[in-house]
Amino acid sequence: MHRRISLVLLLFFTTSSAAQNRFDAARLLTDLRTLSSDDFEGRDTGTPGGIRARDYLASAFDSIGMEACGSDFLHRFMFSGRDDSTYEGTNVIGLIPGAENPDLYLVVTAHYDHVGIRNGEIYNGADDNASGAAALVAVANHFLNHRPAHSIVIAAFDAEEKGLWGAQDFINDPCVPKDGISMNVNMDMISRSAARELYVAGTGHYPELLPLLSNLRENRPLTLLFGHDTPGTGRDDWTYASDHGPFHREGIPFVVFSVEEHPGFHRPGDDFEYIDAAFYLDAVDVILDALVLLDRNLEAIRLINER
Repeated sequence: MHRRISLVLLLFFTTSSAAQNRFDAARLLTDLRTLSSDDFEGRDTGTPGGIRARDYLASAFDSIGMEACGSDFLHRFMFSGRDDSTYEGTNVIGLIPGAENPDLYLVVTAHYDHVGIRNGEIYNGADDNASGAAALVAVANHFLNHRPAHSIVIAAFDAEEKGLWGAQDFINDPCVPKDGISMNVNMDMISRSAARELYVAGTGHYPELLPLLSNLRENRPLTLLFGHDTPGTGRDDWTYASDHGPFHREGIPFVVFSVEEHPGFHRPGDDFEYIDAAFYLDAVDVILDALVLLDRNLEAIRLINER
């Protein structure tokens, strides 16, 4: 089974090194700048700034013509925080129906919340994770104009910083049939790397994906690396570090795109002015290439669960 899946994946690979102008770079940077501005007060769950971010993303999804997943873009949920307080979070979720097999789903995720205001300082979270949330809009817009073979769920999750609660709520009560969810691609911190390195974690758990995604490393202005998914390595293991974790627990294959920690991580200095715009655009470009490949191979990827 392992060998058969790998061959199927490689059979459908086509290079996209010449891909250009597949998303609105100006809008992408504007969305990142806006979401990480002081007006959004660090986007802590349930705060005025978090609600403002939620509404901004819902409006962005609507403006590009994406349909809601379910009856509304907004999916509210309750949870108990680490301080035993009760919170209300809200996921923002859209759907792009597939042209060939709409009953299989690729779920693309990024959390939009951050840690808010601490000791009077705003933690704007430009890289963590306004970068991933803004990229959701760019990715969705591309697939609305280039219809995918399979349905794509675009999910901006809330309350990641408080314990992956938005992702867990989606797994508990998805807006599409759970048995059709074939893979999760998560984006969490993709705009800032002094070494211009973007990591893909998850292939350590799902090695069938490695031959396919390895092809994306060719002719790139950034370095695409694999790793951070070895159990028992503490903070170096990202398996449950972000919203892909609940998918993995459910047995749904995942990969997460991220950079390593930098001086702005969970500090007031994670501001728009410190992101590397060129690296960010390159990162979104390679992630989009990955999504195109994964969409083309989703039937084969589903076989991973039959190992």
